[in-house]
Amino acid sequence: MKHLCALLVLVLPLAAQRKPGSQLDHLPPNIEVLTHFGERADISPDNRQVAFMAKSFGDAFAIDLGTRHIRCLTCNVPAAAFLRVMHLSTGDYLLIGPDHFEDIRISRHRDNELWVLKSAPGSKPVKLGEKMSEGAALSKKSLKISYSQTHEQAPDLAADASRLIVADVDLSGAAPKLVNKKTVYESKDRNCVLEAQDFYDNDSKMTFTCYQPKGLATVMGIDLKTLQVVDFSKAPGTYNETEGIFPDGRYTCVEGDRQVEQLGGQHGSGNIDIWKLRLDGTGKDFVRLTHFNDYEAGKSSNPVVSTDGRFMAFQTARTTDPAGVGYGILLYWFDKPAK
Repeated sequence: MKHLCALLVLVLPLAAQRKPGSQLDHLPPNIEVLTHFGERADISPDNRQVAFMAKSFGDAFAIDLGTRHIRCLTCNVPAAAFLRVMHLSTGDYLLIGPDHFEDIRISRHRDNELWVLKSAPGSKPVKLGEKMSEGAALSKKSLKISYSQTHEQAPDLAADASRLIVADVDLSGAAPKLVNKKTVYESKDRNCVLEAQDFYDNDSKMTFTCYQPKGLATVMGIDLKTLQVVDFSKAPGTYNETEGIFPDGRYTCVEGDRQVEQLGGQHGSGNIDIWKLRLDGTGKDFVRLTHFNDYEAGKSSNPVVSTDGRFMAFQTARTTDPAGVGYGILLYWFDKPAK
């Protein structure tokens, strides 16, 4: 009994190490607050602005990183219900979300679709005519896109199946459209639900996430020429969602929960922070970048990396919120500019 008590004394502190307060009050010198609202940031290919959503099922905004001027991209759309905004290589935008808000589940899953918004002032979003699941991968160099579908968006799929599609966005006609569509990978069951993430190596490869039962996830990659698939994270029993590729294609950011081993709490998308993973296939080179989950109810998520590799944008969030919900965009400087 004495030995058991001694063991509990040693173990219990490990499960209660999170601090009160917020990481926002204790930011390191290389992290700065960019906005005090918003979620799901995306950096423009020229690294001059960050686009982001004001909230889930809301309007898209963009902030100029030089002037810090914020402008609304979709405020001319009544009752806008978009979930994501991303930069096309042309300077235009890709929007993701339903035509209108019905309820959280239906609008986020069954009715989620792709739109193009031209950069010209006063432009309104135009549908691409394709339903899709969650987020998309967009090339920073071309109009190549990848996205996933489940049975909810594509009834021709089996009930538990999902697939990755690669296509090109064609802006040459009167209305934008998707061309050269090709399914590059398919999962037959719920043991791996797919979501596209980032192209790399001159668009010849792509990272994607495999969502697994019990709220877990794995970082995956696919060679788009050979269609060979690799498990990059190799960390069963933990949550690893790839988000944001480094420009050399050797590393990706990961929403990861491996700090739970020291801080306590439940594995999954709630207790996450941002990690850097080397894409060498060993799963051994993980480096933690943010420490928001060191604080009670805190997490950081949705990182994207600039095309010059100097900084990433990400969001602050709470562990109890659904995935993607955020309360402000921050910049993490790998190479902080001199003042």
